[in-house]
Amino acid sequence: MCITILSTCFGLYLLWGHCTGALEIQVPEVPVIARYGKDVTLNCSFTAEGNFSLGDLSVIWQLTETRTLVHTYSHQQDLQSDQEDSFVNRTALFLEELDKGNASLLLRHVKIEDEGSFTCFVRIKDHNSAPIMLQLAASYSKPNLHLEPNKNLKPGDEVAIACHSSGGYPQATVQWLDGKGSNITENVTTSQVANKEGLFDVRSVIRVVLEPNSTYSCMVRNELLNEETLASATITGLHLKFPAVALWLTIGLSVCLLGLLGALGYVCRRKIRQSCKENEGEDGVEGDAEARTVMKPLESTEDKEAEEEVLE
Repeated sequence: MCITILSTCFGLYLLWGHCTGALEIQVPEVPVIARYGKDVTLNCSFTAEGNFSLGDLSVIWQLTETRTLVHTYSHQQDLQSDQEDSFVNRTALFLEELDKGNASLLLRHVKIEDEGSFTCFVRIKDHNSAPIMLQLAASYSKPNLHLEPNKNLKPGDEVAIACHSSGGYPQATVQWLDGKGSNITENVTTSQVANKEGLFDVRSVIRVVLEPNSTYSCMVRNELLNEETLASATITGLHLKFPAVALWLTIGLSVCLLGLLGALGYVCRRKIRQSCKENEGEDGVEGDAEARTVMKPLESTEDKEAEEEVLE
């Protein structure tokens, strides 16, 4: 019953913007940054006129937009019956400091869903409230780089270099650098997808013309935490690899070429041998003719003249 009355009063206060001014509340003017999975304290302090009794003190923490109850304290005890389920066993006040004007809320194991505006409402005789913004943050992992494709490459090929980083929040800023540190974030495609915890996995791809001994760097930056993580890859050399079909085709052509050269060599040898034999035969015939010419007896001049006479 007490919680319902307090909630109704607080709702009317938010609706009408009423403030008595007798109770002052101080909260941080800038958002509170909490790391995912860690504990965070939302500071809220109040100043009341004169002394007050804790029995008259009520402290309510709500989500500003939905007025969902986060934590309630009244009549010197925590009241959890109307507390939102997602905050059960995750919230606490600093009870020993309430009489000193400390109404801060301890929120344990913060989740991405906790991000948003919280309102600290304090009531003694008068009441007042103030909102405080909570922002979640998580560091990104060191990026991993790899080529797509990563084989059968040669200088001059266009390749994609993929950069992957995960587990960060909020969304990151991705920048690509060359070996000289110059920004080459031009032909880049970047996607950021939230996992089931609400943290982002980042994948960025840049397309470049492949050159040996070239360096490429991917920098993932978390602006909220002012953090950046960098990974670099240097391509020192490219080893060409033949696919299986090309390899066997090369081997087959080599075998055919060797066979052709062998056949050509055999034919040439036969031609050379045949030519040598023919030359030897011609030399023998000429020798016989000379021999016959030498051994033929000389005819006498007298006989020849007698024959001529008879023919006449």
